[in-house]
Amino acid sequence: MKFAHTNIVSVNWKELVDFYVKTFECKIIPPIRRQSGKWLEKGTGLENAQLEGAHLLLPGYGQKGPTLEIYQYGNIEKQDFVPPNKRGFGHIAFEVENVALILDTLERNGGKALGEITKRTIKDVGEITFVYARDPEGNLIELQSWN
Repeated sequence: MKFAHTNIVSVNWKELVDFYVKTFECKIIPPIRRQSGKWLEKGTGLENAQLEGAHLLLPGYGQKGPTLEIYQYGNIEKQDFVPPNKRGFGHIAFEVENVALILDTLERNGGKALGEITKRTIKDVGEITFVYARDPEGNLIELQSWN
């Protein structure tokens, strides 16, 4: 058994893919997915399901690593931004060398800081520097660095 991917449903998959490529050096894995049909309806439980999007190879794992799947459905339900303490999936995290530098890159690419860069020593583990942020569509991201 192995982890395969994490999915983000997007209102504009091309722009969100561009953000993750520019900010986190993700790589698009062809082909671009354009999917619909009874098989998709059956598997998702959604009537008239149609989607388009891409898989992005995440940094640090080589060509066979897990991916970030960014899809845009033909019919998307609107929702409020999810706060960090909401039940369910919370955020994705990227371990980076310099949290401040990547936060700046994230903001230049359309994301937004949510918290403040913070350091904390965790006994027997090390020192973590981290901050929460949002991508351009409001999805939560943690940037972290360990010493």
